[in-house]
Amino acid sequence: MASQSTARAAELISARLERLPMSRWHVKARVIVGAVTFFDGFDQLMIAYSLPQLAPKWDLSATDIAWVIAIGGIGMLIGALAGGWLADRVGRLNVIVYSLALYAAMSLGMALTDSLELFLVFRFIQGIGLGAEVPVAASYIGEITKAHGRGRFVLMYEVIFPIGLVASAVVSAWMVPNFGYKWLFALGAVPIVLLPLLKQLPESPRWLASRGRMDDAERAMAQIEHDVSVKYGKTLPEPEPIVGADLQLKRARFVELFQGIYLRRTLMLATIWLTAYFVNYGIASWLPTLYRKSFNVSVDTALHYSILTSVAGLIGCVMVALLIDNVGRRICISVSMVLCSTMLFMLASTGADTATKVLFWSAGSALFVFAVNMALYVYTAELYPTRMRALGCAFGGAAGRLGIVVGPLVVGFIIDRGNSLSFLFTMFGIVSLVGAVVVAIFAVETKQKTLEEISQ
Repeated sequence: MASQSTARAAELISARLERLPMSRWHVKARVIVGAVTFFDGFDQLMIAYSLPQLAPKWDLSATDIAWVIAIGGIGMLIGALAGGWLADRVGRLNVIVYSLALYAAMSLGMALTDSLELFLVFRFIQGIGLGAEVPVAASYIGEITKAHGRGRFVLMYEVIFPIGLVASAVVSAWMVPNFGYKWLFALGAVPIVLLPLLKQLPESPRWLASRGRMDDAERAMAQIEHDVSVKYGKTLPEPEPIVGADLQLKRARFVELFQGIYLRRTLMLATIWLTAYFVNYGIASWLPTLYRKSFNVSVDTALHYSILTSVAGLIGCVMVALLIDNVGRRICISVSMVLCSTMLFMLASTGADTATKVLFWSAGSALFVFAVNMALYVYTAELYPTRMRALGCAFGGAAGRLGIVVGPLVVGFIIDRGNSLSFLFTMFGIVSLVGAVVVAIFAVETKQKTLEEISQ
């Protein structure tokens, strides 16, 4: 147990962060870490847009395609759990740096191989890096942001992820038909140039203080305060005491996620992460292939249709970023999931018998489910104390990655057995509704509260 003086020093670090005005330093941190997250999104869905070429190249069945998609999700599941565990022990920025290097290198490996077996190995390892980066980055951004306006600030950072998804769709629509999928995966190695920029950022002072590394926390805090005060142009106000600050400076244990007030939170989060990503990735990863297989459209058309769905999702992300601090996390997430299920039920009821119907209603569902995916990053990071925040985010992210694995596999199973697209989208609508009900009943509201207050 840390001494009382060390605990009080950790409380002061949190108070000093809360009194900082939003500044260019915060924007700089958001841009640098956001650029890493942008390429995470870009790399994550490249597999979907390359499948119209990969499937005939290796003569893949629907089940084979499902496993090509899912192997990356399995890696993401492992990466999310391992990344959160490591981030609570070695630091947020260290995990972000090594995750970036890993997923960039593996993308290059996927571009250089003609072997299906090696391609799958590289995709699996890449998934570990992709899965580790996003939840840990969300923890870092959340910890350097004060309570007032935190939802909007964090989500405007998180919007960079769906921008990466849209960019992946746009670039793929041009590059895959003209140059082939290999050049697309080669682009996935570009984020390696961001490593020097990450080195410019200080480690999270909240995390350093939670580990009892008060000298390091003081240095990081002094660097941030200097940068903010210079850009702000005024003397910073005195920090105000934070009621309920987490003074337990001890190492988090996995079992704590299922103890006390955190049991309900963890189970609720696991359910909504699983259902939202099951729906989102199950649909998004298969759409280009469904357009080709079910409606016999050209590769160009299939990829252009996918762009529109991704753009709709991006609009949903911006909308939830603007609304979440006023409306609240619970309402935003539960209502969005209800509206997503409505779109999917409407698609199923129309018969899903033309490509344009699938495009219209799936874009509507993407508008809402993408918003949920983004809201979960800020919401999950708020529900746990600093010493176990990355672990909590990792567990939620792992549940989402489980959805990324299972969703595409279920689609492959349904298609292989000759079930209709109406059946497929009805199933997705039911899953969306389950997520909405669980959040509406069990979620707690966190808007405008400090991270320390929420942890009580």
